[in-house]
Amino acid sequence: MTHDPYAPAAHYDRVTTAWGLLLGEELHYGVFAGGDEDLATATGALTTLMLQGAQLAPGLRVLDVGCGTGAPACRMASEYGVEVLGITTSAVGAAAASARASAAGLAHASFEVRDGTDNGLPTDGFDRVWIMESSHLMSDRQVLLSESARVLRPGGRLALCDIIRRRAIPFAELRDRRREFALLRAAFGAARMDPLSDYRSYAERAGLTDVVCTDITAETLPTFDRWQDNLDEHRDTVRELLGLEGVSEFEES
Repeated sequence: MTHDPYAPAAHYDRVTTAWGLLLGEELHYGVFAGGDEDLATATGALTTLMLQGAQLAPGLRVLDVGCGTGAPACRMASEYGVEVLGITTSAVGAAAASARASAAGLAHASFEVRDGTDNGLPTDGFDRVWIMESSHLMSDRQVLLSESARVLRPGGRLALCDIIRRRAIPFAELRDRRREFALLRAAFGAARMDPLSDYRSYAERAGLTDVVCTDITAETLPTFDRWQDNLDEHRDTVRELLGLEGVSEFEES
């Protein structure tokens, strides 16, 4: 068996420290209401949109699937008084998230290395499931949604945010732009994007009801400028972490 450096766990183990400098504390896109917000404000705004959808309340139990380094999970535990279990396939991410929770004194936020498509957790064990910008790295979206629905208690809610594909990509375009797609894979891992309508179908086939879908693509686009600004500011440190080739791949992508 060969080791795939672009598989989610291996990729995140390699890039997590550098991405904290490049993508910010929350490691995800931002929502820019006016376009001139700083990255921390915009990423916080996206988390807030997710929180509005999740409808948290004190005492609820939340499963964060693909928890990154734990920033949203710790915010949930701190601001809403919920118990959060964050899971990720990256041991580096889980350790960083645990350290974040410990430093903040959050006893009700814990983190484990588990697979979101086969989490091994009890059925009906959580009031909320939270999936933030991680599903595109899981090859079977339907299994992910079905497994997430399985662990939800009756009346629970699932909040999911991710990158979507907004049009079909013909084979000829894939062939002609294969270098660009390979570059994205090298920079961001082996990802696949699905249309927003597919996510609705996955959720409904998993038995979820009252599914609401919103496309916020336009509001997220300034994120890329902020990532470039962060690279310009931290270029030397990021080069030490990712190497010259890694810096070039991230910048061009």
